[in-house]
Amino acid sequence: MARTRTWATIALAGALGLSLAGCSSHGGKRAEDAREAAVQGRAAVDTPRWTFAMITHSGDGDTFWDIVQSGAKQAAVKDNIHFLYSHSAEAQQQAQLVDAAVDQKVDGIIVTLAKPDALKAAVARAEKAGIPVVTVNSGSAQSEAFGALAHIGQDETVAGEAVGDELDRRGRKKVLCVLHEQGNVGHEQRCAGVRKTFHGTVENLYVNGTDMPDVQSAVGARLQADPSVDAVVTLGAPYADTAVKAKADAGSRAEIDTFDLNAKVAGELKDGTLGFAVDQQPYLQGYEAVDQLWLHKYNANVLGGGKPVLTGPQIVTRDQAAALERYTKRGTR
Repeated sequence: MARTRTWATIALAGALGLSLAGCSSHGGKRAEDAREAAVQGRAAVDTPRWTFAMITHSGDGDTFWDIVQSGAKQAAVKDNIHFLYSHSAEAQQQAQLVDAAVDQKVDGIIVTLAKPDALKAAVARAEKAGIPVVTVNSGSAQSEAFGALAHIGQDETVAGEAVGDELDRRGRKKVLCVLHEQGNVGHEQRCAGVRKTFHGTVENLYVNGTDMPDVQSAVGARLQADPSVDAVVTLGAPYADTAVKAKADAGSRAEIDTFDLNAKVAGELKDGTLGFAVDQQPYLQGYEAVDQLWLHKYNANVLGGGKPVLTGPQIVTRDQAAALERYTKRGTR
């Protein structure tokens, strides 16, 4: 235990290099003004310089979490917050990072609950230490029970249901739902939501999300084996382009759709390579999580009234892609 706790402490300490400098200025700034403040490295408030730690279940190189961090960092500058970010795709290591943040006596913690059972004890330790916790992105069903102040993200079942409805509108009959992280409760909820509202057939395909060639091979093999599959739904933006390549390998005519939005997805929506995307606004998740902790520390505010604060889903099609593309290119959508 001592060795793993040391690993987590070192990993969190490494996040110090990502912290943002800020100085006091005047308040009343809205989001665009706060963005300008972030560029200039100045705060929009004169509250104490609290330290907030965000610990997520992200693996390396996942662009979705770059967008979450972008929102969190902007809010941190605005709110005069010393912001720390760390992550691990391994649930036990993520829990150790939460423990390390508690040991460092941070003023607030933001955490994802993709694998909630593994994080329950760590979240409880934070709360016992008097550190407020906000959950973000995943774990809406467990957030209140775990004692978090609020949950900010989308309801994954509702998002899946929206996908099922959209697939019906498009006349699809058989869908491959590609799960790239086994054990992630949010991913299971997404595919279950699709199955709930979609009038056709939904088949789950589990792939190794850390190995893109394996993802491409698995999706391509399934499409080749079953030409009746007329839609593929990936659960993260980086996997959409891989599914497009798998479709070409298999000579399939299936439509490729995806959860989440980034610059690549926006471009492929615009040119018709992808059918639609489900945007949960990750920038907003990071921004509002930091703001919620700041509001609680400053004014004892709590968002949501015990219910999740929803940032999605928003179905994005070719019609909306052009308008959103400039925001994806700057890393805020």
